[in-house]
Amino acid sequence: MAESSFLSDILRRVSVAPWRDSSREADLASMCHELLSERSEASGLILAREILDRYEISDDAAKVTFFEALARSFGVDREALTTAVADWEHASEDGVVDAARRLHFAAEPQTQELIRVLNRVPGATAQLVRMRADLLAILPDRPDLRGLDTDFRHLFSSWFNRGFLEMQRIGWSTPASVLEKVIAYEAVHEIAGWDDLRQRVGDPDRKLFGFFHPAMPGEPLIFVEVALMVKIPGAIHDIINPEREMIAPEDAKVAVFYSISNCQKGLRGISFGNFLIKQVVADIAQELPGFDTFVTLSPVPGLRRYAESAEEGDPVLEGFELPQEGGPAPDAARKLAAKYLTQAKRKGGTAYDPVAHFHLSNGAEFHDAHGAADLSDTGQSNSWGVMVNYLYDPAKTETNHHAYANDGVVAMSSKMRSLARK
Repeated sequence: MAESSFLSDILRRVSVAPWRDSSREADLASMCHELLSERSEASGLILAREILDRYEISDDAAKVTFFEALARSFGVDREALTTAVADWEHASEDGVVDAARRLHFAAEPQTQELIRVLNRVPGATAQLVRMRADLLAILPDRPDLRGLDTDFRHLFSSWFNRGFLEMQRIGWSTPASVLEKVIAYEAVHEIAGWDDLRQRVGDPDRKLFGFFHPAMPGEPLIFVEVALMVKIPGAIHDIINPEREMIAPEDAKVAVFYSISNCQKGLRGISFGNFLIKQVVADIAQELPGFDTFVTLSPVPGLRRYAESAEEGDPVLEGFELPQEGGPAPDAARKLAAKYLTQAKRKGGTAYDPVAHFHLSNGAEFHDAHGAADLSDTGQSNSWGVMVNYLYDPAKTETNHHAYANDGVVAMSSKMRSLARK
């Protein structure tokens, strides 16, 4: 660890050394071309640091121009690719594997090498994640830049794979800088200040776990909040109510995952939430032997949007009449949610609802649905207050996962199967 810190300190000193005339005028794209041709490691670090810092202080228009230049000028080396294709086509049986490997590398866009070179600078990983967040924000209006995002996503999938992630328990003794980020990043159930946070991380029947990456110390990538309870809950108020009665962990019978928050917009589409849930299940099972009931209390973010925009005759809405204002009664909303979660599908046969797709992909079972479970403005606007339980049965998750991934089969309890038919 000491050797690693020493090396990082040297790199940091080199990358900020005043050896380069940063006052000279040069656009970011030209500097990037220069970086890829730079042979001096020290000069390369300084130049990479300057590129990243200039990008961060650029305005939105300049950032778009930069992305356009990357997409236009940092593509595949056509000459090298043509040569590699010819070598592969004429390779002998013994040499075809090596020829295919050379073809693979020749087909790589220069943007990927540029991103890797930029990442050599200490602290660059977090800056590149923020850069992708900027790119994702403009993609809906700039589909021509999707190829550039594919390059970011390809590299991030390698850099942020499970082998590099560290799961940490976040408690009241965790540094305040991390706790402040938990408050800011909570995306499901708002944390109303420090007293609310203390209940969620400090009470003996509450736990909070997060994934961290060594290149982004102190920055949670994703975290999950867990409530230890005596029974499966049917409303979020039962969990986050500050006046609730605490229980001793050994008296709990159910572990409830009630909030999963992705913290980095620039890592959207890089899936590690499933690994976090499985690791938390394993840790709790080890800490509390015999504990085997793990469920979520999850929102249904797509329900109301789907119902209010569905075409006439949609079978999911058969038998339901939605008023112009307000929403269906809790029982009707619960039944509608059951049909929506089990029958509304995307083109590939997966669940239309993103939260349902996430948990079903992980091998969970659609266990129960509850009306009037989230009375907040967000809960009402998303699903008329409906929340659902997904059950994680360690003995069935693999089977459920394969059935859903291969055939789109939604694992569900007999109660939900009956409700979805009504």
